[in-house]
Amino acid sequence: MTRLDIVRAARGWLGTPYLHQASVKGQGADCLGLLRGVWREVLGEEPADVPAYTRDWSEPQGDERLWRAAQAHLAPSVTPKEGDVLLFRMRHGAVAKHLGLQATVGDTPTFIHAYTGHGVVESPLSAPWARRIVARFTFPPGV
Repeated sequence: MTRLDIVRAARGWLGTPYLHQASVKGQGADCLGLLRGVWREVLGEEPADVPAYTRDWSEPQGDERLWRAAQAHLAPSVTPKEGDVLLFRMRHGAVAKHLGLQATVGDTPTFIHAYTGHGVVESPLSAPWARRIVARFTFPPGV
């Protein structure tokens, strides 16, 4: 499995409707569900069960729960590469809780994510999105 296989798998989810807590290609996914689905396609069984979560999970406590989970199951990435997992902080002072997969790099980078009201889309990694990135990860070694 290569980084391009990760991007190809993620692109297979394009058009999937947004559905909170879902992870079913073509039927529904949120940002974590998209990552989980791509993981299953490229690596097999998910590394951990995902507990139920609300839309505001971790915010009242300021708990960086998603960041810790990413650190536990993914490897850090420093240089932007196709297939990287991107972790975003959507508001200043809020916990990081949006995920995407880097689809292209270079002059016009893009990323794939599940976004409320839009479903799974490939979006330009424009300056407003790029400044929200707080961490980059890669799938486990060998991918």
